[in-house]
Amino acid sequence: MSKRIFKINIKNRLISVLLPYLCALKLNSDLVDFMKILQLCKKFPFPLKDGESIAVTYLSNALHEQGCEITLLSMNTTKHYTDLRSLPPDFNHYKAIYVTPLDNKIKVFDAFKNLFSRESYHIIRFVSKDFESKLIELLQKEKFDVVQLETLYLAPYIETIKKYSNALVTMRAHNVEYEIWERITTNTQFLPKKWYLKYLTQKLKNFELGRLNDYDYLIAVSERDLKEFKNLGYKNGAMASPIGLNLGHYANIKPIKTLNSMCFIGALDWMPNLEGLDWFLQQVWPKLTQHFPDVEFHIAGRNTPNAITDIQYNNVIVHGEVDNAIEFINNHSIMIVPLFSGSGMRVKILEGMALGKIVITTTLGKEGIEAENNKHLIIADTPQEFINAIDKIKNSPEMIPAISENAKKFVEDYYDHNHNAEKLLLKYKELKNNPKYLASSK
Repeated sequence: MSKRIFKINIKNRLISVLLPYLCALKLNSDLVDFMKILQLCKKFPFPLKDGESIAVTYLSNALHEQGCEITLLSMNTTKHYTDLRSLPPDFNHYKAIYVTPLDNKIKVFDAFKNLFSRESYHIIRFVSKDFESKLIELLQKEKFDVVQLETLYLAPYIETIKKYSNALVTMRAHNVEYEIWERITTNTQFLPKKWYLKYLTQKLKNFELGRLNDYDYLIAVSERDLKEFKNLGYKNGAMASPIGLNLGHYANIKPIKTLNSMCFIGALDWMPNLEGLDWFLQQVWPKLTQHFPDVEFHIAGRNTPNAITDIQYNNVIVHGEVDNAIEFINNHSIMIVPLFSGSGMRVKILEGMALGKIVITTTLGKEGIEAENNKHLIIADTPQEFINAIDKIKNSPEMIPAISENAKKFVEDYYDHNHNAEKLLLKYKELKNNPKYLASSK
């Protein structure tokens, strides 16, 4: 065989071996180049101890796994400060992370001045020159396909984004924000506080409705919220994309052996959580222990106030902030979620269901989650209904494995973060390939 023929054969063999890898690299490169996402957050999405952080991190992680290139720009607030040196090695799904400091503490003088302003005090606490400057720098340095705003509190930066970028501007609405505060106001009894909250809520509502059609695309976390936004006047493109969980984190499930251990977990600097927990302790727990004296109630939550840590109720154990929320939930059989205000979707309910726990929540707590009462969880809205719910499962042991398995299957079917991210990414690609969008973004 001549040297020429030998060289050709070697060349062909190399091509046949390397071509699939080169094609795969090219395909992956095209995908990354095609979908570059800048994610904006009002607080750093770690640790995963609240619904917002879980929602942000699991989605961005899943989009990364789908081949997207994700850049994070986040405020690092005094209220929810994160030391970036403490990030675990597996928090590596972002191409780059940028943070700017923000002092968002509520200040009495600023709050008083805001009484004479049309601006929403909820919103202006997240208006930052440093954040805007870093945003401009990133938009000038890189071309993004999508700028995804995580919550309404990033809406003040829409004009800046559109000035410096042709990217699709999407709003991922974790809640109907003003609705949370309307419900808190309704449940407030002290009249001066009720008046003040009503005043703040109206200004927040004015801002939310005034910005409603500034987004190119709206992502609601439930069909219920999507319908509400449309009823309020939203007219642009939109979809419901539920908050998803990384189900691999919930695979080590402890079986339910006793029903004498109940838990509550939630950020206790968030008024709906504190309001609901206080109601349960005042209205339900004394009556519940009369019927079930052996039941324990374990409470965990970030920024637990002294009013909770100092309580002297029998069999109530206050843990404060725990290192691992999943492990805490897993150690108990029943999860109590007594919510009477709030909006969006309660991630902790999904976590409890993913771990096969018996979740007992209110009608409002279940809002946005299409689970069935007595099949996937149990609904109770009054003290007697909570007592009846616990009595029912204690006296009907066959319900326990049924609800536990149904709950796990329900979350697996509808709240897998990879599945939800895949659908969202398909929508982003569809929008980017839409000639109308391309024309309007020039």
